[in-house]
Amino acid sequence: MTFENVETVVSPTGAALAMRFSAAEGQARAIVQISHGVSEHSLRYQRFAQFLNGQGFHVYAHDHRGHGLTKATGAPAGRFAESNGPIHVLGDVDAVNSLARNRHPGLPLILFGHSLGGLIAMSYVLKHPDKVDAVAVWNANFSAGVLGRVAQGVLRAERMFLGSDVPSMLLPKFTFQQWGRGIKNARTTSDWLSRDPDEVDAYLADPLSGWNPTVSMWRDIFGFIFMGADNSLLAKVRHDLPFNLVGGAEDPATAKGKAVRDLGKRMRKLGFTNVTTTIYEDTRHEGLNDINREVIMRDFADWATRAVSKQTINLESA
Repeated sequence: MTFENVETVVSPTGAALAMRFSAAEGQARAIVQISHGVSEHSLRYQRFAQFLNGQGFHVYAHDHRGHGLTKATGAPAGRFAESNGPIHVLGDVDAVNSLARNRHPGLPLILFGHSLGGLIAMSYVLKHPDKVDAVAVWNANFSAGVLGRVAQGVLRAERMFLGSDVPSMLLPKFTFQQWGRGIKNARTTSDWLSRDPDEVDAYLADPLSGWNPTVSMWRDIFGFIFMGADNSLLAKVRHDLPFNLVGGAEDPATAKGKAVRDLGKRMRKLGFTNVTTTIYEDTRHEGLNDINREVIMRDFADWATRAVSKQTINLESA
């Protein structure tokens, strides 16, 4: 089975998950489970998956509910669920986790998440710390703070006047559009994603990417943000679990990597001993699609190999 092919996995939440799998070349050293970002889908990680296969990793990735080719009752494009969205999303991640572990007994599993996928990955670890052997949280911002609470208030007002199942009118202005304006001499409104014009054009031409989330999905996204920002929950995770935190120095979605650094500092203060934080110079939001992606993918494979070899990691670079 190649990564382009889709397998339907029925989740206990009732979702028919569109899942992709590609096998390691030669002896497999571990599983990488990918959690993609908002307004995109798992097929955008094909190049990353193929690279990891060549490094000895099986790769699993599914389209989150409300995304891509996944189908679920009450979850049209742009909405996780009619209610309890985070619970349903994490249930789907758990379904793929269980499937991967059952198919490859004894292999360690690394949970990788980009952007929203990073928020989801962290929330999954808070709920199921015993089901992962290492975690990669990339380009995720848990530093919403007061502005995040204001955004939640805006969403409550939109829900009251517009409903939950329509795209938010205001949140895109404070996020995607604002981030786009932060790129000098931008060619398109999506240049904040990558310096590679071909990758940006592919994103813009993709009918399954680039849409605006509903009020409901935005509310759930902030639920994930504040879940990951809760030190009382994070402190319960075993402190030697390997974490790989990655950001871009020109990523407006993470305040140019500051939010990623802040997460690493917060984790170390809580006593985590196996945290690697890397901020790539000149890199925008999607490092895997930026012009230095070969270096970034190689660095991840090196970290992942060390992590599953149970070598202690406590590094930070900038």
